[in-house]
Amino acid sequence: MNGGILVINAGSSSIKFSLFDASASDALTNVAKGQVEGIGVHPHFIAKTIAGEVLAEHDWDDAATDRAILLRRLLDWINSYLGGGGRLRAVGHRVVFGGERYQAPVRVTPDVLQALIELIPLVPLHQPANLAPIQALAQIDPELPQIACFDTAFHGTVPRLARTYGLPRSLTEEGVQGYGFHGLSYEYIAGELPRFDPQAAQGRAVVAHLGSGASLCALVRGKSTACTLGFSALDGLLMGTRPGHLDPGVLLYLLMEKQLDAKALEHLLYQESGLLGVSGISNDMRDLLSSTHPHAQEAVDLFVYRAARELGSIAAAAGGLDALIFTAGVGENAAPIRAGICQQAAWLGVELDTAANQAGGPRISTASSRVGVWVIPTNEELMIARHSIALV
Repeated sequence: MNGGILVINAGSSSIKFSLFDASASDALTNVAKGQVEGIGVHPHFIAKTIAGEVLAEHDWDDAATDRAILLRRLLDWINSYLGGGGRLRAVGHRVVFGGERYQAPVRVTPDVLQALIELIPLVPLHQPANLAPIQALAQIDPELPQIACFDTAFHGTVPRLARTYGLPRSLTEEGVQGYGFHGLSYEYIAGELPRFDPQAAQGRAVVAHLGSGASLCALVRGKSTACTLGFSALDGLLMGTRPGHLDPGVLLYLLMEKQLDAKALEHLLYQESGLLGVSGISNDMRDLLSSTHPHAQEAVDLFVYRAARELGSIAAAAGGLDALIFTAGVGENAAPIRAGICQQAAWLGVELDTAANQAGGPRISTASSRVGVWVIPTNEELMIARHSIALV
């Protein structure tokens, strides 16, 4: 391998990575993936082939809180894996928030990094974790190109009216508006849909990105026109540990009557709600689907209900529905969830092929269904790698 693209998706306590072979001029091949998890407590590094074979595994407890050291070791392993004649051409980063300014991937410069740091008050939970590896790598290897790829960028085509909340204009102008997220996933699906349903790709489609984080996006001729996620990653659908749509009066009640401070409220909304909160059992859909506990079933039913209800809303924003696409962990793998949503969407013209749904698709609607329904795996890492190679 004489050229590699490293893709990094960093969280508060982990750094997930994928390595792509960029030797061929017309293709990118994912050759390895892994993560450094337990940062701050017990850092554990593991790298695997795409087939799942372990390539390397280490405990790095001596650098528990030092991301720079952990990233240097990751780069050392990458360079060793690439071999003597190989080189890393660029590092692509998933950055959750680009604001209004960054509506396309961008090569990181000191000015770009400073602009992204200034956006932290709008996304205080995610942005610092996304930017930390960029800052560390800039010190380790200043000449290594770094590309920031934004989860909000794909939604730059959403009309202003659809972004605006009924708040004082001064707050809107400060940036308190809808942005949308999961954009890298939606961008990938928009690029794949013409292979499966060319007519729908030129029409109106809704993509259901259903995972631990979940949202819907309306595509009109392949462009985002609405998203159930807005200012933050809390709105819209029920998620693993997040509540989705919530009456703001609930937040006032929690602040004023339950005396929750901002940090406690933040923890409740991001870590204790959603499937976990409703079920009291797990935030993992696989656990809930296999459970006989009535609270588990209620959490599953609520997840399906919220998705089906939001589907009607977002289809209205698109002006109709020609195709529904399921993607991400739950969307790609949980046939009962797809079936439940499709059954509640029959009024939109959805007719489910039960056998095809159980088999995982790719098409899971009947031949007579007015709306084509598909299961299409997403690949955010490949999307980031493509953007990265294009910019270097």
